[in-house]
Amino acid sequence: MKDIAISATALNNSIRIHAVCTTAMVEQARQKQDLYPTSCAALGRVMSASAIMASTLKNENDRYAVNINGHGPAGTILAQADGKGNVRGFIGDPHIDYFNEQTGKLDVGRAVGRDGYLRVMLDQGLKEPFTGTVDLVSGEIGDDFAAYFVKSEQTPTAIAVGVLIDKDYSVASAGGLLIQLMPDTPEEVIETVEKTVQNMKPISTLMKEMQSVDEVVLSLFPDAEIMSHKDVQWHCGCSREHFLDSLAVLKEKDLEDMINEDHGAEIVCQYCCTKYTFSEEELRAILEKRHTCGK
Repeated sequence: MKDIAISATALNNSIRIHAVCTTAMVEQARQKQDLYPTSCAALGRVMSASAIMASTLKNENDRYAVNINGHGPAGTILAQADGKGNVRGFIGDPHIDYFNEQTGKLDVGRAVGRDGYLRVMLDQGLKEPFTGTVDLVSGEIGDDFAAYFVKSEQTPTAIAVGVLIDKDYSVASAGGLLIQLMPDTPEEVIETVEKTVQNMKPISTLMKEMQSVDEVVLSLFPDAEIMSHKDVQWHCGCSREHFLDSLAVLKEKDLEDMINEDHGAEIVCQYCCTKYTFSEEELRAILEKRHTCGK
């Protein structure tokens, strides 16, 4: 199934639905960061939720940045997604493989932890970005995003995110589904949504079994009207020029130490793990430019 995000309405326009397949992008993250199963599931869930939110952006340059830290072994999880459908993310510890014997599933909650926060920043090019923060509910990611939507938008929300890991540890499927009630939703509609959510298969299973994201939504809500489609994809966007600019703002002593002790610098992108090397001459050029400009 192709990585794509869709939006839809259903039940006589009483609910709004956003769904996304993220299998390819999560697999790329796994390969680039050498993710073990539980780390992959945790990061994949966050990336999927971020992709859903970004699919609602009207401007291509607007972007969401998500930060989760439950003070568990996984450490900080970051994801960024923009209006073009570009998504990237990383997890503090990529080598976690926890399995919950009772549930028969990967133990994402144990890896992430519960003593922490979910922070969402929306940058629309204004003077200050919007930032919302909620305490983690379970560390399982889906519950935590649902709590965020209720607090930030005051909208009852159900969200399912999942990653299915294959026997060879590759990503068999990944994706997410978000359902929001419209204002003044009738009680019978609420009951229908609750029953559907309770009885539905894991979203990662649906993404593997179905031929398209449209089919996933229609299998849950046969009257759904698909409103839009948007491609989503892994895209880091890092560059040598970007990291050169980062070096330019370091303290003079730090640059001198890199020249005299390390004879250059190497920076590794935390998202795609690309290595960028900078020679002594390049670092000296930064210092010379600073001295010339009187900085």
